[in-house]
Amino acid sequence: MSRILIIEDDEDIAAIERDYLELSGYDVQIAPDGPNGLRMALEGRFDLILLDLMLPGMDGFAILRRVREKLDIPILMVSARGEDVDKIRGLGFGADDYIEKPFSPSVLVARVKANLAQYHRLKPEKNDLEHRLAAGPLEADLRARRVFKNGVEIPLKNREYELLVFFMRHRNQVFSREDLYERIWGLESMGDNVTVAVHINRLREKIEDNPSSPVWIQTVWGVGYRFCGG
Repeated sequence: MSRILIIEDDEDIAAIERDYLELSGYDVQIAPDGPNGLRMALEGRFDLILLDLMLPGMDGFAILRRVREKLDIPILMVSARGEDVDKIRGLGFGADDYIEKPFSPSVLVARVKANLAQYHRLKPEKNDLEHRLAAGPLEADLRARRVFKNGVEIPLKNREYELLVFFMRHRNQVFSREDLYERIWGLESMGDNVTVAVHINRLREKIEDNPSSPVWIQTVWGVGYRFCGG
């Protein structure tokens, strides 16, 4: 049974999230503030975290940065603050997805299921024969979930890593933002193109010699993106 941590100071919202997730078979714990949320996240061996941004004691962005230093589990931001700048900031700190309040409980459960399923699907098995991918100076160690450029490790967040591995497996193919969201996040995009764009930009900053003139992840105007890996 997957364990989920809800970090949310609104008792009513936390209770709704807990009830629907428990009905779907998850073991759910609630942290009502930032400091307790951070402690439970780091000590509790959870499989996924639902993280509110506005919290007493410590905001969600600070928690996100601290947790991401230690854990690679899916983290979903949940907030009434729907501005793109908040999405970009949170996704840049390593969040995997973003859910705006108010939300449908069924949509919340679907997003949780999809993120968990995608995380476990992309996590390599010990007996996976294909354990390395290479393209030019880039090399991905699938067993260790590590990426190197010219032999030097590049620290990637969850979705950045998954995007790069997907691109390396589908070289010279063009994918729209909607295609990538469905393939990597396991859901229909529902019109949210910010998530994919932020992760593409972050990935370019880490793997390209000149991110403003990318060689590896190229934009196909009006269509999407293509990985030119030879």
